[in-house]
Amino acid sequence: MAEEKAGSGFYADIVDGDVYKYFAHGEWKSSSSGRSVNIINPCTRTVVYRVQGCTQDEVDGVFESATIAQKRWAKTPLWKRAELLHKAAHILREHKEPIVDCLVTEVAKARKDSITEVLRSADFVSYCAEEGVRLLAEGKFLVGDSFPGNDRTKLCMASKVPLGVVLCIPPFNYPVNLAVSKIAPALIAGNAVVLKPPTQGAVAGLHMVRCFQEAGFPKGLISAVTGKGSDIGDFLTMHPAVNCISFTGGDTGIAISRRAGMIPLQMELGGKDACIVLEDADLDLAAANIVKGGFSYSGQRCTAVKVVLVMEDVADALVERVNSRLAKLTVGRPEDDADITPVVSESSANFIEGLVLDAREKGALFCQEFKRDGNLIWPLLVDHVRPDMRLAWEEPFGPVVPVIRITTVEEGVHHCNASNFALQGCVFTRDINKAIMISDAMETGTVQINSAPARGPDHFPFQGFRESGIGSQGVTNSILMMTKVKSTVINLPAPSYSMA
Repeated sequence: MAEEKAGSGFYADIVDGDVYKYFAHGEWKSSSSGRSVNIINPCTRTVVYRVQGCTQDEVDGVFESATIAQKRWAKTPLWKRAELLHKAAHILREHKEPIVDCLVTEVAKARKDSITEVLRSADFVSYCAEEGVRLLAEGKFLVGDSFPGNDRTKLCMASKVPLGVVLCIPPFNYPVNLAVSKIAPALIAGNAVVLKPPTQGAVAGLHMVRCFQEAGFPKGLISAVTGKGSDIGDFLTMHPAVNCISFTGGDTGIAISRRAGMIPLQMELGGKDACIVLEDADLDLAAANIVKGGFSYSGQRCTAVKVVLVMEDVADALVERVNSRLAKLTVGRPEDDADITPVVSESSANFIEGLVLDAREKGALFCQEFKRDGNLIWPLLVDHVRPDMRLAWEEPFGPVVPVIRITTVEEGVHHCNASNFALQGCVFTRDINKAIMISDAMETGTVQINSAPARGPDHFPFQGFRESGIGSQGVTNSILMMTKVKSTVINLPAPSYSMA
């Protein structure tokens, strides 16, 4: 069988000429606007794909179809919803190669990591189907006489029902995995889905939607709209048909939350994940995790190690170990599975460079030469960073990790808690009692002990505090978040008790 390519074979229907279509009413469509949005290859900095520039009228049509389809879908048995999700997962695995190619091309993700993203996405969909069948099958039955002053004349049946239409907005760095982590829980819970993929990563997302279409979900239940945020962004997030927003990204989410009104929000908005290293830590283990946690996918992960807070007595030894490992990282093209690949855009590279130059001007010590070629930035460890430097607080989202030397544990915890971000953190120590105490003191969504921050396994709760987010993710939490509780109360003419 010939190797599948993006926009061909199984995926041929999703492209019109050189412009990828949007998905609405169960069909792939070209926008009436006649406009398209360019997608730039981070490596070549040239246009590699184009997607439709949808209009507000077309967005209205999508929500109208979604609202109608959701009413029918809510009456679909749980086992049938799960069956279709399992089918979608199978199709994702079967037709993964073109999606992998898109991830490599659009977001410069190493090929091996792109394969992992697609397979992890399929696993998420399958797990979500299984968890949803069991979780949503359960309700509550309550009797009235447990509350003072009441007899057993009232019986309550509480069940979980869908929210309605869920707007899903994933980020560029995981445009497939962080799309399905919203779509699958929404669908198993009986909701309709409108996907607004990120511009960088949109074509990978559209290929993923094609797999869900092939699985046989009803027309209108799943939609995907593309376009400039300035044209349809606010229109989408403020649309009266939206019953829930699940968003992963940057501080745009704060603005969305302020405008959203009285609907549930699930938001993950980035982090400045702190890594605290104590004197008794296994320094080889800590160094390995700092390199893995700080530089995987060129540091473009919300859960990347963003600042190292190391006790002064072991700082030199730790820095030496980290530098030794950094020297072994390969730098280059995602097609070649390089460890460090270009960051997503020129503006991102410029921002990272600004943070680095600010640190240098204020006296930080560069452990490597700062080197940049277009969007490609070589890995850099910046030692002796102080709190007056931007790099101590701002999220670079690139292959640059600052080291702050501390003299007390309290100093490290204080820095962690003083940040606007509070997604994850980690602590390295051989003393489990210290680890637990520090974990309790760190005001952040998750604390990893003796490992780098990470999202997953995907059934674990995943959440951020402060400006890092609202609500909690993970398979179970996402399913529950995309439902609401409905009570039916039976009123009896006389108390009803079990016969002895």
